[in-house]
This record gives sequence, structure tokens and C-alpha cells, in this order.
Amino acid sequence: MPKIPPNAALKGTAMPKAKYTFDLPEHKVDYGIEVLIKDLNIDPQAQRTLNERRAQNIASNMVSEALGSVILSKRPDGDLYIVDGQHRWRACALAGIETIRAEIHHGLTQAQEAILFLIKNRESHKPRPIDEYHVGLTGGVPLFVDTDRILSKHGLTLGSTSTNGVGAVSGVLQIVDRYGASVFDRTLTVAEDAWDRSTETWDGMLLGGIGMFLGRWGDLVDDKELAKKILSMGTAAKWRSEILSQSSRGGFNNSGTGSRVSTAYRIVVTAWNKGRRADNRIEA
Repeated sequence: MPKIPPNAALKGTAMPKAKYTFDLPEHKVDYGIEVLIKDLNIDPQAQRTLNERRAQNIASNMVSEALGSVILSKRPDGDLYIVDGQHRWRACALAGIETIRAEIHHGLTQAQEAILFLIKNRESHKPRPIDEYHVGLTGGVPLFVDTDRILSKHGLTLGSTSTNGVGAVSGVLQIVDRYGASVFDRTLTVAEDAWDRSTETWDGMLLGGIGMFLGRWGDLVDDKELAKKILSMGTAAKWRSEILSQSSRGGFNNSGTGSRVSTAYRIVVTAWNKGRRADNRIEA
């Protein structure tokens, strides 16, 4: 373990932030093209899950002039695949509308279609985190690929919390995006070393707190020692209860996920500092 100089590195800079971007090659795009509803296809690997009720609601309140354009990809065989707008496409089918205006992209691979979907949905109508994750894997986007690689290394899946699954999709992606895959890897290792494999071990608040701590101070921390100190302050269930309790004391504005992760981080700092000299502690 690296030695911490007295009063020196304790306020040092955080570990470098990971850089994940969504990139597409230059390609031809046709705008304002009228296409037949029956000619459009869906690739489930490059799309979010179709919500039939949402499509029915759109159909019931249809204002054709306000439908806008769907985003399509024209593949080499000439088939048109929906990149964004499948609920409007389905609503038109339900309402008996035969055509819709489209923005058609040419020459994209399936992976690039998935990336285009993520880019188009970044600002509005954001897909569910788990849909974004699966589409990102199809697109080969490093953020999602790196996340999946680390989860697989630990024998974990993403989407629902269980002994072998993590339900906090957004929280997991945030750790990887902010601090990198190596910090996420260490986070899972520390959590398991401290609390073994259980549903509570993979709680999003706990992983978020440990991840934030390692992301900021990882170059000064021995992971085995950190796991022992975390365990010395209680089980994962006890940690979760304490985090919820401390977060709720600050009132409504402090009860969100971000506040809970920050609370978890502060408790991790407390655990790490326990028994250390005053000049060898980390400041929260």
C-alpha cells in the first residue's frame, strides 16, 4: 500500500475521469422522405422495448401534423429499419395511417444504428437505463462493453438485484463513466470481500459510495484493508439502513439517490479513517 505523506495527499486530485463518447462515421442522410408504414422493420437489438400501451395512447390522441419524423437506417439490402420512432410507427399502424415522414441514414452497420439511437435519445425521451445498456452493447459502445466485461468477470448480471445480479443500472454506469472500469472492478471486489455475495451486497447506494471513494482516493487505498474496515462497521443491510436514516434527516431535498450515494461515501470515509492517526486520514 502506498504511504500517505502527512498532511499532503489527503486533499489530492481525484483519479482521472474516464472518457466515453458515442461516435459515428460520416454518411449520407436524406431528410423529409415519406415512407410506407408497412415497409418499416425493427431490430430489437438496436431498439428499446416496444411499449404497446404507450403506442395505443399515441394512436388515441393522434395529431398527424405533429408526428414529426422517424429516424430510419437503410441497409445494403434496401430494407428500412427504425432507429428512433417505433412508438409513433406502431401508433400509425394502429390508427390506420399508411405513411410517415422519415430521416433516412445510409450505410450504417447494426452497431452504428445502435449508437445513432443512443445519440438521438440522449436529450429527450431517454430510454430506460437497462434498454440503453443493451442497445449500447449492440453498438459496441465502450462504456457499456467495459461495464459488461467487469460484471461478467465477477459473475454478475445487470438489471435486477439478486445474489448474482445488480439492479442499479444507472448507478453502475455512473461509476464506470466517472471513474473508469478499473474502479468499478475494485468496487465489486471490495463489496464482495466485505459482505460476501448477497442481494444487499450489490445495493446501488453501497456500490456508489465505495465507487466514489475509490474513484477519489484509490491510489492511496489498499482494497483488502478497506473491505475489512467496511465490514467492521456492520453488514450490508446495516449499512443500507444507516444510509437511509442519515439521508432522511436532511429533509425531502436530501432524500434522492445522489444524496444517498454521497452519504454512503462519507460513511466509507469514516470507516477508512477509523483507528488512523489524524495526519493520516482522508477528508470527506
